[in-house]
Amino acid sequence: MFKLSLCLALWIFAVASSIAAPVVPPLDLVVLGSGGPGATGRAGAGYVVLVDGEPRILVDAGPGTFVRLGEAKLSLAKTDIVLLTHLHIDHTGELPGLFKSRAISGGGPVNFQVFGPTGHRGEGDEATFPSTSRFIDLLFGPDGAYSYLHDFAAPMTIHATDIDASANAPAEPKMIYSEHGLTISAIAGHHGDAPAVIYRIDYRHQSITFSGDIDAKGIDHLRRIAQHTSLLVFNCVVLDPPGSRPVLYTLHTPPKTIGVVAGDSEATTLLLSHLSPSIDEHRADVEASIREHYKGKIVFAQDGMRLQPL
Repeated sequence: MFKLSLCLALWIFAVASSIAAPVVPPLDLVVLGSGGPGATGRAGAGYVVLVDGEPRILVDAGPGTFVRLGEAKLSLAKTDIVLLTHLHIDHTGELPGLFKSRAISGGGPVNFQVFGPTGHRGEGDEATFPSTSRFIDLLFGPDGAYSYLHDFAAPMTIHATDIDASANAPAEPKMIYSEHGLTISAIAGHHGDAPAVIYRIDYRHQSITFSGDIDAKGIDHLRRIAQHTSLLVFNCVVLDPPGSRPVLYTLHTPPKTIGVVAGDSEATTLLLSHLSPSIDEHRADVEASIREHYKGKIVFAQDGMRLQPL
């Protein structure tokens, strides 16, 4: 009788423990910003990727993401990797605030690894963009606008790596980070005259791929890196032609093409983000267009949304 009671007690304890301590997913995505450059009520593009429950990776940092981070009650105390898809303001404008938040979130030294595109010197009407390493130096270097941050609350070291995003960039993904089973791969995207990078994060059989802003010239590269990804985060700004201004199709991907790429890559879930007001106003049409080629799960992003790749 005693043995039976002991076994029953142990079983109850095991069940209670399993209920009290839910399993932490290998990867978790929190959307800090799901909007674009306009002041439309959404924060600019930005995401935090949690690895084994810890916020480790910041992907883009658009305006408003600082506030959304606080609303999500997330700490950047263990965030050490930053992935910048490109250097437009709606993807990088909050970087100084988030870096300062990281500096005051813990007592130890801060060591950031920042990845982003190489630069581009424009000709004629083209814009000029610094490389990511130069961009970081202009912000946080010895003569940078926010140079004081290097020892403001904790010693801060920022190592910036430029990823080839030129017209002659390699056509195959390249691993840029690997540690304890966490790997990050990158390949050049294409976003008009702004050098751009597509990223993929893999960990324990789960993966998240970020398209960034991408036009038709970057589609093949996205298709290569996104094969069988668990979660494809695809920026969705324009309607199918002729629903948006012609110039926007030189910068972004319409829904029908998004569906083709998601279908070809066999992504488990498609998260549509960087949403414009026109997308919000025509969600049913956008989803119907994507559904012509993609049968998986489709989610429209919202600020503060949390998703687990499956």
